[in-house]
Amino acid sequence: MAYSDKVIDHYSNPKNVGTLDKASKSVGTGLVGAPECGDVMRLQIEVDEATGLITDAKFKTFGCGSAIASSSLATEWLKGKTIDEAVKIDNMDLVEELNLPPVKIHCSVLAEDAIKAAINDFRSKNGLEQLVFEDNGVKIVTDLKSFLYLVNTELEFSDGLNGKGFYFNNPNASRSCG
Repeated sequence: MAYSDKVIDHYSNPKNVGTLDKASKSVGTGLVGAPECGDVMRLQIEVDEATGLITDAKFKTFGCGSAIASSSLATEWLKGKTIDEAVKIDNMDLVEELNLPPVKIHCSVLAEDAIKAAINDFRSKNGLEQLVFEDNGVKIVTDLKSFLYLVNTELEFSDGLNGKGFYFNNPNASRSCG
C-alpha cells in the first residue's frame, strides 16, 4: 500500500500537534478511538467568543500514518471556520484530499467523529445543547447528538400519492428503517 505525498507530508510534518486548556469554556475536546485498529485521536478546537470563529485547533493521535495525516489536515481545515461550517467537514473530503486507500478510510471517519465530538463538547460547555433551525416558516429543534446525524439533511414537502407531509432527505444515510 502506497501513501500519497500529502499523507507522507502530514505524517512526517504534522501540523497543530499539541493541547489546549480543556477546562476553558472556549475549548471543545473530542476523544475518539477505533478499537479494531488501535487508533486513538484527541482533537481540540478553540472558539473566539466575539467572532464565533475557530481560532485554533490541536490534536494528538496514537495510530498509523493515515490517522495522523487525517488529524493534521482536519486541524488545518478547522481554523477560521464557524462551528456550523466545521460540523460539515466530511470524512470523504479528507479521503479525497489525502488520497487515502480504501483500507484507511476509517482514519478519516475517526477525524470526522473527533471534530463533531469537540464541537459537542464546546456547545455543552456554553449551554448550547439545543439547536433551533428555521427555514421558510418551518422550525426544527434538535439536541446535539441528533444534530450530528442531521448534518446536510434537507427537509422536503411532498404532496403525492401517499398524501401530504414532510420528509427528511439525508444524503449521508446508508440505509433506512422505513
